[in-house]
Amino acid sequence: MSHHTNPTKQTTRKTKHMWLITSFIAALIVTAIWIFAPKKYQLSFLGLMLWGLTTMVLIDHILGYEGGAFVEMETHGLITNGIVLGIVMLIPIFLIWELSLIHNKMKGKITTR
Repeated sequence: MSHHTNPTKQTTRKTKHMWLITSFIAALIVTAIWIFAPKKYQLSFLGLMLWGLTTMVLIDHILGYEGGAFVEMETHGLITNGIVLGIVMLIPIFLIWELSLIHNKMKGKITTR
């Protein structure tokens, strides 16, 4: 009797690892920039979204961890590079942040330090 690994399950697990690392790095960078950037850029909101994402992915990873390598650079999905997939998945967060900036600017809520 042979044991085969489910490719879908394997892809999901690999994707989570790079998604966790990519979101963590993005959250660190935005937090570091937030310290020096003017308040009008609302990096606190972007940082909050990124840290929330990182926390959710970490908890999902911990609860669903089944052993094996922690970091995998390849996936078996449409986007085969795990880092590229992680970056692509950050796009909706940056779009929401940009829409928030536009909305607040139109309402006159953008202020400076």
